[in-house]
Amino acid sequence: MGLLDGKVAIVTGAGGGLGRAHAMLLAQLGASVVVNDLGGSRDGTGSSNSMADTVVEEIRAAGGHAAATYGSVTDDAAAAAMIQCAVDNFGRLDILINNAGILRDRSFKNMTDGEWDAVIDVHLRGSYLATKHAWQQMLTQGEGGRIIMTSSTSGLIGNFGQANYGAAKAGVAGFMRVLALEGMKYGITVNVLAPAALSRMTEDLMPESEETAVRMAPEKVSPTVAWLCTDAAAKVTGRQFCVSGNRTTLLSWQYDVLAEKDSMSEPWTVEAIGEQIEASMDNWPKLLKPMEV
Repeated sequence: MGLLDGKVAIVTGAGGGLGRAHAMLLAQLGASVVVNDLGGSRDGTGSSNSMADTVVEEIRAAGGHAAATYGSVTDDAAAAAMIQCAVDNFGRLDILINNAGILRDRSFKNMTDGEWDAVIDVHLRGSYLATKHAWQQMLTQGEGGRIIMTSSTSGLIGNFGQANYGAAKAGVAGFMRVLALEGMKYGITVNVLAPAALSRMTEDLMPESEETAVRMAPEKVSPTVAWLCTDAAAKVTGRQFCVSGNRTTLLSWQYDVLAEKDSMSEPWTVEAIGEQIEASMDNWPKLLKPMEV
C-alpha cells in the first residue's frame, strides 16, 4: 500500500527537473498526478506538449495514473483547467505542488521591466492562480488538502543578480505564511520548499561534474515534498524547508533582541541605540559573498 494511495496531485512545471522528480515519486507512492508544463525554454519563451506528455508516459509505463495539461500558470483559465483536469480524470484534488518557474537573471542596474515582470508573473502570480482554484476545490470537498509552494534561498536570504527572482520567491513565502493560518480551520496545510538541485534552471550555476549530478540530483529533494503530502504531515503547516541533496533543514525565524529598556521610559537617543546595535554586529550572520551574474 502506497503512502499516497487514493490521493490526486497537480504538479506545475513537471516536464523536467524538480517537477518531474516530484511527479514521478508522488505517482510511485500511489497518487494520481496531473502533469502541467508549458514546455517552454528556461526563460519562459516558447511552448511544447512533449515535455508533459513524456512524463505522463513514464508514469503510466511504471503502472501509475497521470494526465497532462499544457497551459501557462500565468493564465487564469489555464490554472482553472488544471484543477478541472484533476477532477475530470480522477474525481478530486488533494495536493498542489507549485513548482513552475523561469529565470531571467541580471544585475539590478541592467534589469529591464520585461525581465522583472516575466519572473514575477510566473512565480508569484502563477502560484496565486493555481492555488486560488485548488483552494476552492479543496474547500468544496471539505476534506483538507496539501499545498507546497516553491521558494528559494534567493528570496529567503538573497542572491546577487536575482532581484526579480528573489522578490518573487520572497512573495511566495509570504503568501504561504498567510494561507497556512487561513487553512488551519479547513485542514489545508501550506508549506514552502526552498530547493537546491541540478536541473535545467541551475545548469550554469553549478559546476558540471558527475559528483555534482549525483549529489544534487532532483530526486533527492522530492522525498521531503512527498512526505509533506502524507497523512503523517497533517499538522505540519506554515514551515519553510530548505532541501539540498540529502539534507533537509527547517528554516526558522529567530529574533535576537539588540537593545531593550523599560518601555515606559523615554525613547532611545539616536546615539544610544546606535551604540547598542553596533555592539551586537560582530555576532550577526554574515552576508553571502556576492557573485557576478
